[in-house]
Amino acid sequence: MTYRRRLLVLAICCLSLFVVSLDNTIVNVALPSIQREFSAQVSSLQWTIDAYSVVLASLLMLSGSTGDRVGRRRIFQTGLAVFTVGSLLCSLAPNIELLIVFRMMQAVGGSMLNPVAMSIVTNTFTDPAERARAIGIWGSVFGISMALGPVVGGALVDAVGWRSIFWVNVPIGLAAIVLAALFVPESKAPRPRRIDAVGQLLVVVILGSLTYGIIEAPHAGWGSAQTLGCFVLAVLALGALVPYEKRRAEPLLDPRFFASIPFSGATVIAITGFASLSGFLFLNAIYLQTVRGFSPLQAGLLTLPAALMILALSPVSGRLVASRGARLPLTVAGVAIAIAGVLLTTIGAETSIPTLLITYFLFGIGFGLVNPPITNAAVSGMPREQAGVASAVASTSRQVGNVLGVAVLGAVVTSHVRGPVETGFASASHIAWWIMAVSGIAITALGFVVTSLRARRSAERLAVEEMAVHA
Repeated sequence: MTYRRRLLVLAICCLSLFVVSLDNTIVNVALPSIQREFSAQVSSLQWTIDAYSVVLASLLMLSGSTGDRVGRRRIFQTGLAVFTVGSLLCSLAPNIELLIVFRMMQAVGGSMLNPVAMSIVTNTFTDPAERARAIGIWGSVFGISMALGPVVGGALVDAVGWRSIFWVNVPIGLAAIVLAALFVPESKAPRPRRIDAVGQLLVVVILGSLTYGIIEAPHAGWGSAQTLGCFVLAVLALGALVPYEKRRAEPLLDPRFFASIPFSGATVIAITGFASLSGFLFLNAIYLQTVRGFSPLQAGLLTLPAALMILALSPVSGRLVASRGARLPLTVAGVAIAIAGVLLTTIGAETSIPTLLITYFLFGIGFGLVNPPITNAAVSGMPREQAGVASAVASTSRQVGNVLGVAVLGAVVTSHVRGPVETGFASASHIAWWIMAVSGIAITALGFVVTSLRARRSAERLAVEEMAVHA
């Protein structure tokens, strides 16, 4: 293909990443409006976010391997179609329960987009230098969607209503389907991985039961049979997953890989960092609109400092990782998130706007620096031929973090709200912000762990073992 054609393929793939990433930030801004229309509880708002994230996290690796087997363009177009139809149904949802169901449908389509689109990009740009630039552009699209999401979402909700946030996906999805048919070449892996149905089912059980137990715990009781049963089921499924995957020739996720400290550390950093982000977006959307009375657009503009810093610092962090390693950006990121968390523990109904803007600015610095080193640490902690698996696990870990951030922080706040949300939410959220501050400290500590000499040696041992297995 010509260079111009390759750039067009990259633009089409970036379009899918943009619409999926934009959808997440827009939905957070719309949550208070959805709550008012459906008289929904906070747990229902959590499910509006987490039903999507659970399905997405569960199916990412399966969708990637299915694209390798069936055809990447075919699965990419199927994902676009399912995501577009799901978005249209979300805009027509008559109640909160069906909205959650349609969000799950969106996620099924979304799981076919990003991992498959990344495979299309890496197979289109065969020159290493071109591929690196293409992946850099791909990564910047997430930051752009973060910057635009709160403002675009706020403007749409203010002007038209919350249903309009799903309408915007329909024309974009239809255009992407047509463009993919015209310009994206079909490709398959020469030797695709076999589908691991049992492993896939166990992953769904782990994430689904754990999330359900956490979100519903404030209502059912943390010590109730329902909550404890969900946690026991998650532990049993995890206990069955590990030995089963060890026995498979081509597992969905090989437990041996976690012997590499950089790989396992990157997984924990991804979960921790994205849990902080999803919790931050979720809780602030409720705080700014329900407690402070700001409009959706005003709430989006107030969180803009965080989004702009994520957009500005993501490429800076990537260059720091390339020139000086992952330790510096991870250390600064963890400190910034921790400070932002501590400042948020002081918010109330009368907190000044400058204080909020400074806090959001600091959080944006932290998350802007933490995201790029995750994939680098994961890939560097694996043998080169397993780089695709490492990248897929890093992406899945990000989604697991999204799930746990909304579930855990939302459940903690719900458990501590006394009286109406308008008066009790701000003080109840303080414990969630302390959790985020501790998460920031953990990211800083892990930044030293994953870049240590011991970590490098563990990655080297895994590479030797992999060579022996394949010899």
